[in-house]
Amino acid sequence: MDVRWEEFGWEGLAEGVGRRRMPVWDATVGLIAGERGVLMYDTGSTLREGAELRTQAQALLGRRVTHIALSHPHFDHVLGTAAFAGAEVYGAVGVADLMRREREEIRGSAVREGVPADDAAQAADLLVVPQHMVCGEWTLELGGRQVLLANVGPGHSGHDLAVLVPGSPEVVFCGDLVEESGEPQAGPDAIPSRWPAALDRLLSLGGEDAVYVPGHGAVVDGAFVRAQRDALAARFGVS
Repeated sequence: MDVRWEEFGWEGLAEGVGRRRMPVWDATVGLIAGERGVLMYDTGSTLREGAELRTQAQALLGRRVTHIALSHPHFDHVLGTAAFAGAEVYGAVGVADLMRREREEIRGSAVREGVPADDAAQAADLLVVPQHMVCGEWTLELGGRQVLLANVGPGHSGHDLAVLVPGSPEVVFCGDLVEESGEPQAGPDAIPSRWPAALDRLLSLGGEDAVYVPGHGAVVDGAFVRAQRDALAARFGVS
């Protein structure tokens, strides 16, 4: 599969696997292509970003996004989902109820962080919650490629979903459980006591030689994830 990732500002990670670092908040969006299906990991912070990502995915791969996995329910990762009509949406178990209940908080958080109020309100009004809840692990068949969705949290939030793309190299999309561009952010919905265990599960998925894709920042290796795990354990006083 000859995908010209760089032409659209994306970074190729493996055959048929790429990611884009979005502007402003540097949030990662992932794209995984099979022969029949296309999975996008997170959807941007506004409907405008979502529409841009949809157009780019179509241009890169020649077909539409069929599946979406949401890493966690923070605005910069979920508010573009309504731009992907017809896509099957997956999230960690419990996240759909939380997103319905906290729709206004998601909108308010976006505004506080600088999203224009009208853009945030429009995205919140059209907020798409996952139809498919991942408890443990869920294997998606994309046509010649199987992708593993893994509910590895809680940690950064109460509902953290990672994606493992088997191959050479293996690629693990971590969401905000791992951050490279700054110290991991622990907001009011973080579960600090469980965060190091979530990173242990990430490492067990990918192993030391995998490519780990943080929610924010540059791609890292297993040693970085292990060091961040130990730093979080020390920071929060857990083992």
